[in-house]
Amino acid sequence: MKILIYSPFFYPKIGGLETIISTLAHEFMYQGHEVKLISQTPDTDSKKFPFEVIRLPSFQQVLKLTNWCDVYFQGCVSLKGFFPLLFVPRPLVVTHQTWYRRIHGSLGWQDYLKKFVTHFATNISVSHALAKTIPTSSTVIPNSYQEDIFYEVPGIYRNQELVFLGRLVSDKGANLLLDALAELKSLGMTPKLTIIGSGPEEDSLRQQAKNLKIIEQVDFAGVKIEHELAKILNAHQIMVVPSLWDEPFGIVALEGIACGCVVVGSEGGGLKDAIGPCGVIFPNGNLQALTHTLFNLLQNPQQLAAYRSNADSHLLRHRKSAVAKAYLEVIEAAMK
Repeated sequence: MKILIYSPFFYPKIGGLETIISTLAHEFMYQGHEVKLISQTPDTDSKKFPFEVIRLPSFQQVLKLTNWCDVYFQGCVSLKGFFPLLFVPRPLVVTHQTWYRRIHGSLGWQDYLKKFVTHFATNISVSHALAKTIPTSSTVIPNSYQEDIFYEVPGIYRNQELVFLGRLVSDKGANLLLDALAELKSLGMTPKLTIIGSGPEEDSLRQQAKNLKIIEQVDFAGVKIEHELAKILNAHQIMVVPSLWDEPFGIVALEGIACGCVVVGSEGGGLKDAIGPCGVIFPNGNLQALTHTLFNLLQNPQQLAAYRSNADSHLLRHRKSAVAKAYLEVIEAAMK
């Protein structure tokens, strides 16, 4: 099968969607298919891929590539990327990885158009919550994680309590977690918290920790990646993902689970799909519920062990090869 992937952003730009598309492209190749990828991101370091990457192509090149492929695959709806199909019809498969709406929840004309395009596509959504926002049928296939990096490392003592991993921006809810830490302190419990990441809210979070008199409990560890990050996660008992907004999915939760953490996360959106039976969800922004959940888990190691025992079976569906296989089944059905 010849698969043409249209991804406006790609390496060396690195983000969640770019990583997902790269992983799928590699896996499609490994599972025996021909892959070419179109991107509008210029090359800066000549990194080689096992599939052809065509950057900044002319419209004539795009038409030629569309004519080459058996199926046209997009990571989220791209209106510019949809245009070639008006001239060279091919089955369109779209993976929906985020919401089609403005920052404050309203819909712009682009969002209405993108939702309209879904009527002409075979749709895949990363979570059940996201699938409900697509105006036509959509198969739910969750995202994968990097199992070659995130796994339980023998010999690391899990002697630290709480960890937060993410950009330090208001939507991610690190401030809510600091408030919960102060509430726990008033209840006589003083767990340590490691905050991994950076962002514009870091200074205000540091000041908040000082004002709450919990600064000695909080370690601002900065940005950590890959194996160094995995080792830190392996040393913690509970990962907290207290997002204030509705996450479309939540690969960070899979990374925590794979490293042996129990995950406490917000229930809105698709994060609960990522957490599954490996943790506890609470209403977005609900300080009382978050504090209560952490209090119960921290004093109940048997409960932590029970959630942790579900990890292996939960993660099987999120392995890169399993996710790619599920995609290929949908793609093959779209061609019939």
